[in-house]
Amino acid sequence: MQLPQGFRAHTANIGIKDDTTDFAVIAADRPCAASAVFTRSRFSGPSVTLSRIHAADGRLQAIVVVSKNANVATGPDGDADALELVEGVARSLGCEAADVLVASTGVIGRRYPMDRIRRHLATMPAPDDDDADGVAEAIMTTDTHPKLARATLPTATGGEASVVGIAKGVGMIEPDMATMLAFVLTDADVPAGDLDQAFRAVVERTFNSLSVDTDTSTSDTAAVLASGAAGPVGLADLEAALDEVCLALTRQLAADGEGAETLIVVTVDEARDRAQAKRVAKSIVNSPLVKTAVHGADPNWGRIAMAVGKCSDDADIDQRAVVIRIGDQELYPKPAGDDDLDRLTEHLRGDEVLIHVSLGIGDGAATVYGCDLTDGYVRINADYTT
Repeated sequence: MQLPQGFRAHTANIGIKDDTTDFAVIAADRPCAASAVFTRSRFSGPSVTLSRIHAADGRLQAIVVVSKNANVATGPDGDADALELVEGVARSLGCEAADVLVASTGVIGRRYPMDRIRRHLATMPAPDDDDADGVAEAIMTTDTHPKLARATLPTATGGEASVVGIAKGVGMIEPDMATMLAFVLTDADVPAGDLDQAFRAVVERTFNSLSVDTDTSTSDTAAVLASGAAGPVGLADLEAALDEVCLALTRQLAADGEGAETLIVVTVDEARDRAQAKRVAKSIVNSPLVKTAVHGADPNWGRIAMAVGKCSDDADIDQRAVVIRIGDQELYPKPAGDDDLDRLTEHLRGDEVLIHVSLGIGDGAATVYGCDLTDGYVRINADYTT
């Protein structure tokens, strides 16, 4: 997949991973309008702390990613390492250090291998690759495949602008701002304030509606950069294209959750408002009992009822008004017959399972995305550093 106009990339193996690329730089020809959102974890790493400052003025020119090393909980030395990395990239690109966003993901509690980073920065060539696939591969950790998405939108002059998204992350995912690492690039020309408004709205509907295991990463970062090379666009068109790309990435991330075999999509409607709908939907998609039932293709809708019911602060939820469905089959309050259960089991054996709950309160609705819970998830995380 080709990067939008105005962007180039560089990837390399600097020795953090044994056999694949582990270092990536995305650079624009000039400073871009930008927006970024970050984890609210109280254990966030230097990459988040520094990048939050650099992105605050709505302007970025480059992104550098170190994979397989989070540089989190590494104290003042870790702060200095992140700053040195950013300054080294800026020198190599000939841009301001304050216009470089840094992102890291991987093992917590280990500093960057600065000797390897310094050696690479000393000879790093100018980014000259327009291949987004290489970047998507370089930023992976336990992902089983690269994650990319693309959309187009019209420009005001009758041309076409593109939006390309790259993401990684399949574990430690319960976003509280954005998610894992996600970088969205566009050649649309849009003011930074408008870009920020659109991106934050899209993040809330997509990345913030994703959960694999209820655990919020210390390094979550999502950013968008707009080079402007294709010309001005309508804000509604841009938000629609951002939404298309980020939703595609969200679905890919959920489907590739660590050890996952099934994508779970939960829609809750007829809620008091969107916030309530999302809260109940997250309760369902995060339930280990719901996740394991889906993994075993067990049409045990009682686990869904349990997950709705444990939202005990939502006193306006009345079980007599709730409707529970899996796929298109209603299971409560109207019980399914034997033939319906057989058909339902087949749905549960598919690659994607749909759960739909109506609360019977109002017109709020939300959809969230997750995955089943398998022994593969346990194995991956039991052996993560050993």
